[in-house]
Amino acid sequence: MVSGNFSKKFKFLEEIAIADVAFEAYGTTEMELFENAALAVEETMVNTAGINPKVKKEIEIEADELDKLLFDFLSELVYYKDAEALLFSKFKVNVGKNAKYKLMAEVSGEPFDSSKHELRNDIKAITWHMFKVEQTAKGWKCLIIVDV
Repeated sequence: MVSGNFSKKFKFLEEIAIADVAFEAYGTTEMELFENAALAVEETMVNTAGINPKVKKEIEIEADELDKLLFDFLSELVYYKDAEALLFSKFKVNVGKNAKYKLMAEVSGEPFDSSKHELRNDIKAITWHMFKVEQTAKGWKCLIIVDV
């Protein structure tokens, strides 16, 4: 396992999951970690270079723990893909904590168009298997496995 190369946004881990997709995402802040994890989820599904940020959605989530907040945020992206056929390429995330962790995010993308978008994998769900969010000396990193 990588100790954390924070010059990258994320890295797919082919040796972790054979039938599913695993990745690590990195960030110098919690917000950057969430944005890069969101990008990795979308890149798992589609080539994000072909997605124009025409449609904006606002996502607000609260959770008791930071890992639960990330899990719920990434699950929302999968929900939008399934419920509204929306794919995203731009993410602006704000994470704060009072009594609970709170996420406010603006995600931008467009509806799936088979003549334009190169689909890769259909994510069914974010999983808790090996799910981890941790702060390191260089910043933040997470390990995520998605069910495809």
